Amino acid sequence: MSRYVVYNPEQVWLLPPSVREELGENHLGVFVHELVERLDLRQMEAQSSAEGRPGYPPQLLLKVWLYAYALGVTSSRRIEQRLHEDLGFRFLAGGLKPDHWTLNEFRKRHRKALNDVFTQVVEAARRLGMGQLGRVAIDSTRVAAHASPDRSHSREQLRRERARIRQRIRRWQKQCDRDEQEPSGGATATPAEWQQRLEEIPRQMEELRKSGQRRASRRDPESRYLRKRGGFVLGYTAEIAVSDDHLIVAQRVHQAPADHGSLAAMTEVVARECGERPDVVMADAGYYSMEQITAVETRGVEVYVPDRLIAGELAGGAVVVEMNARQKRRHPGLQQLRERMRGPTARRCYARRKALVEPVFGVLKQQRGMRQFRRRGLRAVGTEWALATTAYNLTRLFRRIGSL
Repeated sequence: MSRYVVYNPEQVWLLPPSVREELGENHLGVFVHELVERLDLRQMEAQSSAEGRPGYPPQLLLKVWLYAYALGVTSSRRIEQRLHEDLGFRFLAGGLKPDHWTLNEFRKRHRKALNDVFTQVVEAARRLGMGQLGRVAIDSTRVAAHASPDRSHSREQLRRERARIRQRIRRWQKQCDRDEQEPSGGATATPAEWQQRLEEIPRQMEELRKSGQRRASRRDPESRYLRKRGGFVLGYTAEIAVSDDHLIVAQRVHQAPADHGSLAAMTEVVARECGERPDVVMADAGYYSMEQITAVETRGVEVYVPDRLIAGELAGGAVVVEMNARQKRRHPGLQQLRERMRGPTARRCYARRKALVEPVFGVLKQQRGMRQFRRRGLRAVGTEWALATTAYNLTRLFRRIGSL
C-alpha cells in the first residue's frame, strides 16, 4: 500500500466540474457575482453599441474589474493573464476571456457609471446597517501619477523650444528657396509636425500658468507636483471619508496641493452619496480653515478640526497660550475652536479619527497597489480611484455578511 494519495496532473475529467462548487459559497468571487447581479447597470448597457458583433456584457467586465482591484491587481494585462489561470476570475468571466484592450476600453467608456456603482454599493451597505453617519473621518493621500517626474518642462523651456522650432522652420524655408525643392534626408521631424508642436506650446504654457506651478509633466500634464512626507511626488490628491465601521462613504480625486480648501466640498460629497449629512466631521490639522469650518457648521454639522498649534497640544506637546485681543480680531472663532477641541468629547473623537481613516489608506496603498495610478489625466485616475474604493467597500461587506 502506497504512503501517498494518487497524484496525476494529466488526469482528465469525465464531466466538467462546477467552478462555483470548487470555490465554495463563502468565496469573495461568488459574493462579487451575486452583488453585481443586483446592481442597476442600465447606464452601462445604454452606452454599449448595438452595431458590430456582440460585445461582452457589462456585468462580466465590472465583476472582473472589482474582483481584480479587491485582490490588488490593477493591470489589465495581468487581469487578462489571470482570466486564463485563476479559478475566481474564470468563474466571474463565465469561461470567456476578454483581452486587455477590451478591459481597458470598458474602464475608459463608463467613467460616470463606475462612480454610480460606488454610490449603489454604499447604499446597499447602508441598508444593511453599515456606514452610519454619526461621525465621519476625512483625509487625503498623494498617489503618484503614471509619468516620470524628471520628464517635465517649465515656461522658460517651452519658450526656448518654440524659438528653436521657429529657427528650424526658417532654415528649412531658406533651403527650399535655394534648392527650389523640399530637402529630404537627415530630418527627424516634418514641417507639419513642427507646426503642430508650435500650436501645442501656447496651450501648454497657459495650462502651466493656470496651475500655479513652475513645472508640468510632459506625459501627464494634469498631474501636479505635490508635497508629501519626505519630499515631493508627481501625482494627484485622493480623498476619502470613512464612517465608524471603516466603510468609505465618499471619495474623489483632485489636483489641489493642500487640503485646507476641501472640508466643505468633501462634506457635500458625503451628503450626495448618502442622502444625508453626517452629524460630526473629523479631519487633521491640514484641513484647518476657519472659512471652511464655518461653512460646514452653518449646515448643521459639528466639526472637529484643530489648527496646527492645538493639534500639537492634543498630541502631548506644549500647551497653547490664550490668544490676545489682536489675534482674536485677526482670527475670529479660533479661540472658541481651541476651547472646544480641548473638551473631553472632542478629544475622544479626534483620537478616533486616525484609527478610522489611516488603516483604510494602508489597505488601499500597501495591499491593493494604489501607490501609483496606471492611467493619465484627472478623469481617468478618478475612475481608477472609484474602482479601488468600491472594491474596498465590497470586501468590507463580504467580511460583514458573507454570501448574499
